[in-house]
Amino acid sequence: MPAKGWIVVSDLYCKGCELCVSECPQHVLALNMDRLTPKGYHPAYQINDGCTGCATCSVICPEGAITVFREGPNKVTRVNVQEA
Repeated sequence: MPAKGWIVVSDLYCKGCELCVSECPQHVLALNMDRLTPKGYHPAYQINDGCTGCATCSVICPEGAITVFREGPNKVTRVNVQEA
């Protein structure tokens, strides 16, 4: 099962350049054409589930406007009991 992730885009910094949209390997980002930031840009947003939290969008963003969160998979610890 792939990791699940999500993003938060800062309206203060996003300038709607679409670099994150074009570089997202999961194709889950788009510009929100129904909203404008206080600076007058259409911000990026996550359009559906499928984000794996790879952080490609955050790395490519020239403004550092994207924070990525990733839900870690549950780790199953295997315990070996040795009998004497």
